[in-house]
Formats: sequence, C-alpha cells, structure tokens
Amino acid sequence: MDEIDPAFVATSHAIGDLPLCQVRLQDDARYPWLVLIPRGERLRELEDLAAGDRAVLMEEIVRAGRALQVLGEALGVPVEKLNVGALGNVTPQLHVHVVGRRRDDPAWPGPVWGFGTAEPYAADVAAYAIETARRALGL
Repeated sequence: MDEIDPAFVATSHAIGDLPLCQVRLQDDARYPWLVLIPRGERLRELEDLAAGDRAVLMEEIVRAGRALQVLGEALGVPVEKLNVGALGNVTPQLHVHVVGRRRDDPAWPGPVWGFGTAEPYAADVAAYAIETARRALGL
C-alpha cells in the first residue's frame, strides 16, 4: 500500500482495518466522521480500484454508516443523515468520508468541508470514540 498521506495522520485517529480500507476517526468533534482509505498502490480515483474492490468499498461505506449511528448515540449527537463523499481535491489519495449529520450541527444543511474550524476531540473523548467505533465496526 502506498503510505497514508500525512494529512490523514495529522487530522484523524486510526481505528483499525476492514478488508479493504483503513478506518480513521476525523478529529473534529462537531460531527461523527469516519474516513475510509483503501489499501493499494497509487489509488487516486474510484476507477483505480478493481470492480470487486469497488463492491467491497461500497459495503465498507455501509458498515461505516452503521457504526456512525452507534457512535453518534454514544457521543450524544444522534445521526439523522449520512453524508458520503470522495472528494480528494486537497488530499488526492483515494479516500471516502462518511459523516454523520443532524439538523442542529454547525454546517447544516451545507457541506462540512471548509465550514469553520475543526474542534479536536479531548483525549479521553477521542479514546472513547475510537473504542466505540471499533466495537461498532466489529474490529
């Protein structure tokens, strides 16, 4: 696998590995937010994945969405809507954001990208969120 872009390391916490993707918790306490990073050489676009891996990625997105429902409840910010995006404009390595949204979140109903400043998790809350997400993902 290509090394994970340093931007992910700086802005998220490792949760664990699914069959295709490394899963990370975005370090922004305003939203329950997971990032899926497929393992593979020089992956930049969805079409860089083999057809079978694209199917696996879709299943892992669904799995992450279910985990975000659990995580949101555990953190006291119930998820009303899931947003899924593979932008890559800033960090070109292929990755998919799965973001739990609610009507009272700071960016609602607009996108979370570029809205305000990220609010990092306190260390104890991050540890709790990581463990909660691990359990919800079955890791």
